[in-house]
Amino acid sequence: MMATFEENLKKYAELIVKIGVNVQNNHTVVLNIAVDQAPLARLIVKEAYKQGARDVIVRWSDEAVNRERLISAKNLDEIKESTTKIFDEWIEDGASRISVVSDNPAAYEGVDPERIALAQATNGKASRKLGACLQANKFSWLVVAAASPEWAKEVFPELPEDEATDKLWNEIFKATRTNLENPVEAWNEHDKLLTSKAKWLSEQKFDKFHYTAPGTDLVVGLPKNYVFEGPSSYNSRNERFIANMPTEEVFSAPDKKRVDGVVSSTKPLSYAGTIIDGIKLTLEDGRIVDVYADKGQETLEKLVATDEGSHYFGEIALVPNSSPISASGIIFFETLFDENASNHIAIGQAYAFSVEGGTEMSQEQLDEAGLNRSDVHVDFMIGSDKMDVDGVKEDGTIVPIFRNGEWA
Repeated sequence: MMATFEENLKKYAELIVKIGVNVQNNHTVVLNIAVDQAPLARLIVKEAYKQGARDVIVRWSDEAVNRERLISAKNLDEIKESTTKIFDEWIEDGASRISVVSDNPAAYEGVDPERIALAQATNGKASRKLGACLQANKFSWLVVAAASPEWAKEVFPELPEDEATDKLWNEIFKATRTNLENPVEAWNEHDKLLTSKAKWLSEQKFDKFHYTAPGTDLVVGLPKNYVFEGPSSYNSRNERFIANMPTEEVFSAPDKKRVDGVVSSTKPLSYAGTIIDGIKLTLEDGRIVDVYADKGQETLEKLVATDEGSHYFGEIALVPNSSPISASGIIFFETLFDENASNHIAIGQAYAFSVEGGTEMSQEQLDEAGLNRSDVHVDFMIGSDKMDVDGVKEDGTIVPIFRNGEWA
């Protein structure tokens, strides 16, 4: 018998708590979630306490309120000491972070891109220390999604709002394996498979990757002692967690100054409440020197201009074109999902664990190792069934990694 929505939502909350951030006895949990997702929030809180959490802190958000703030607030450039103090407390506690995304992808269209960029930059500066700890997996963290009517109508504009929302929830449950009889076991098997791919890539010690596809001819140098990761990671307490649900990728970081060529996006990017589509970037010695988009050009330019590090790449990720999300044929207008349908690259910050010993390095040491430092990290999708990827070793040996969008 098919599970009801309520049954699936409960299973989803259990998956988030048990497998996602892997809540243990006496953990502190911080949950970031929209006010209209209160039913899911209550289930997550209940499950976290059931698993032994010491405290669960819920931080509510409302995109209508956020939009008004972006339009009218006079302190978008202000960093409050109380905010950074709270962040420092979470770091001290090793608090697990759960972020539930459900916003309308076009929530802030029509808002001055300068004000959006200012708010994004201020938030990045305020959370710089917290972000660095997250990038180094000092604590468990997780990004998941919840269906909202506004987002659902973007994805399924042909359906009435209620039907679109139900359909989006069903797609979320499918993509996260929540709809299966034993989601926990399914995630353990999935993790094992992708981790084996990541291990193979790490062992090959490639010098660089060469991406080719219509609109893309890009050579990406790799850092010495690079490490590819699968779905699961380990925090500083050696506890396993899975940072993204869904996830179909294996990923690492480029050597920030050894990226050259042209790369084009294959799916729209929803960033800061704006849709950016038809991205084309040109890079020389790692730096983005030319920026183009068919739609959202000004927002893309502001993103690249955020800081010095936002002119460079921080992540490369491999996802087969036949992944379940790609096979669904749905464009979700949400990076958490769309990146799992396609090879992708991130503008900005690299993850510290992308080189051996990186989680113990200072920011300066990471920079010296070739890992990009920035206040932003934004993925955009570049893969398709026409993309080939070659691994090139230092002696010039070429090893096919992807052919026509699939593992070679």
